[in-house]
Amino acid sequence: MTASPDDSIALVGFDADDTLWRSQDYFDAAQLEFERIVGRYVDLGDADAQQRLYELEKRNVEIFGYGVKSMALSMIEAAVAITGERISGADVHRIVGLAKDLLQHPVELLPGIAEAVERIASRHPVVLITKGDLFHQEAKVRRCGLAHWFGRIEIVSEKDASTYARVLSEFDLPASRFVMIGNSLRSDIAPVLQLGGWGIHVPYHTTWAHENEADVAADAPRLRVVRDARELPDAVAALAAQAHAS
Repeated sequence: MTASPDDSIALVGFDADDTLWRSQDYFDAAQLEFERIVGRYVDLGDADAQQRLYELEKRNVEIFGYGVKSMALSMIEAAVAITGERISGADVHRIVGLAKDLLQHPVELLPGIAEAVERIASRHPVVLITKGDLFHQEAKVRRCGLAHWFGRIEIVSEKDASTYARVLSEFDLPASRFVMIGNSLRSDIAPVLQLGGWGIHVPYHTTWAHENEADVAADAPRLRVVRDARELPDAVAALAAQAHAS
């Protein structure tokens, strides 16, 4: 996968969850059901169930990684703690069922994303860089119908500056010739800007709080923010022109 030497942008990366297809909606629905289950044992307001689950999920990322299985284990741990170990085996089984449902939900592409990927891929090499459970992410990539556009698919345990630096080194590219597209400020935008690359933020209507924990200025010079996928090809073109002029 090569680009002409005078092409100011030589590689465009796409995130997957909530950039190509819906994802967080399903997690939000599972959390609501988790709260209904736990709410049979305690007053949810007094127990602060939502915050306690979030804090456990953040801590457990370092042990379990990201994805559905990590969330399910955190839900079980939180349910046991919140209910004072009173939760029944049947309700633990219901929480496991939430995870199974999440792992089998349909892959629903976001409006305009298929056309956007095709248009961008016609002008630049594109790669998919996503994190989460390997088995689950591989399954979604297979079912999404877009895999053939990506010259490379990276499923990683974390999306930080070192991960992007490794990927770019394998392409023998400086960050200044790379654009990353995604909905997460923390995982898709901040580390790439830190390396000197370019970012296009596509905010999704719901995002896990952990992914918004990033210090990125709205007017960062190497950043564009778009409302939806239909604006992505023009945003990439604008960044390419800016990169060429800089």
